[in-house]
Amino acid sequence: MTNTAGFRHHPAMQLAPTLAWLVDAASDVSGADRLLAELGAHLIADGVPLAAGALTLEVPDPLIAKRTWLWRAENGHVIEALGFAPGGLAPGPANDAGRRWLRGIAGGDVHEDIAGRSGGPQLGWIGPRPFTTDEIEQLRQAARFAATPLAVLAARATLRATLDAYLGKRSAERVLAAPLRRDLGETIQAALLYADLRNFTTLSETHPPAAVIAALDAWFDRIAGAVHAFGGEVLKFIGDGVLAIFPVVEAPPRRACDAALRAARAAEAGMAYLNAERGAQGLPPLEFGTALHLGEMLWGNIGAANRLDFTAIGTAVNLASRLEGLCKPLGRTVLVSGALAAETEMPLIALGAHSLRGIAAPCEVFALPET
Repeated sequence: MTNTAGFRHHPAMQLAPTLAWLVDAASDVSGADRLLAELGAHLIADGVPLAAGALTLEVPDPLIAKRTWLWRAENGHVIEALGFAPGGLAPGPANDAGRRWLRGIAGGDVHEDIAGRSGGPQLGWIGPRPFTTDEIEQLRQAARFAATPLAVLAARATLRATLDAYLGKRSAERVLAAPLRRDLGETIQAALLYADLRNFTTLSETHPPAAVIAALDAWFDRIAGAVHAFGGEVLKFIGDGVLAIFPVVEAPPRRACDAALRAARAAEAGMAYLNAERGAQGLPPLEFGTALHLGEMLWGNIGAANRLDFTAIGTAVNLASRLEGLCKPLGRTVLVSGALAAETEMPLIALGAHSLRGIAAPCEVFALPET
């Protein structure tokens, strides 16, 4: 581009509004999807003809290797594609999924840049026509200045993904929203699920560590998968045990109680399938017990002054743990407290009142019908 005095503008000067936004405001956007959409809109406003864009980030997630956001200029919509680990989306200047999608929008060549260091976030763009040399330089400058806000977003996503993986989504939200003090917490009502493997000590003593870990992971996959499938959240893995909650978010608590019961039934089915596989391999079955209870608990921080744990404590948690201990003597896989049974219309079998160690009043106990 030439001005009236015959001087050629540097592309970065033409892109000044976009660069200013990347420096001053882009780090405050809510997520990578919004950053991609707003960056595309700024580039168009600065005269770069765009039909679509793609942004790919590697994420620290137990299941997902990469996330790609895909933006269309004509309507501003952003969709997301996931690459699962292991064998996630292939590394390179831009992932294949984003490149294929961009070519499907407009055809032609896709311009790709890495924002920051090698292996960093990847930006890809396509226009309604081939980009000129000046437009390519503008896109490169945008990628260069986008490196810092993308690094901020990546750090934020890393923190959130790490807390989600170790605490669960609801607990992670609470930790991020509250100060790091141990005197903070709230009393909530929830359906609790406590599950525990039986004969784990024998399994540990008679099998090599790798086989024990594999068995634990398979068990946790089934019980946690069932909990998450019905809207619950795993709070703790306690040795070979699992503590999960289904918070009551609206009265009455029937929905949470029914969800916990369905999760317990799904875990039974999952473990039956797993044990059939183990039997075919000559491995012993994994026997377990599960207790369900409805009650109030303190949900928040406990611990030392400088080492905190986010957990749930209270009589309801103790009762669920003690109730699970009755599974083996009563010959049942799933036991339900009277408090939870009173809030559901799902069929249950009454087993009478039983004393629980450390619990003052006897507990009415119910069981799921055998499948």
